[in-house]
Amino acid sequence: VQLQASGGGLVQTGGSLRLSCVVSGRNLNSHGMGWFRQAPGKEREFVAAITWRGGSTRYADSVKGRFTISRDYVKDTMYLRMNSLKPEDTAVYYCTSRQGSTWLPVDSDNYPYWGQGTLVTVSS
Repeated sequence: VQLQASGGGLVQTGGSLRLSCVVSGRNLNSHGMGWFRQAPGKEREFVAAITWRGGSTRYADSVKGRFTISRDYVKDTMYLRMNSLKPEDTAVYYCTSRQGSTWLPVDSDNYPYWGQGTLVTVSS
């Protein structure tokens, strides 16, 4: 599985961005997909995840109600729509994938496939 993330940028507090992650590989229907982020000097943290086939989702408490994860079968692309952005959302965002479509873990060690990061900067 290969993943390619894009869509990061500079935005003001309260603004919105949509991140994209193009996915390629076999048996995507058996995969869970997700987004993690890593701020400077901090550990990588879970943001959101989705099962490719069923579309079940899971969110970190810090982004519930503001971020929406989704996927498009036709385009083989996963998205992260981010609204009401805050300075604390500033981080490099990574898309990730794992085999197994019934469990969406929050520990990054459970995700073996990673894309390159895309930087999101929220100015105050």
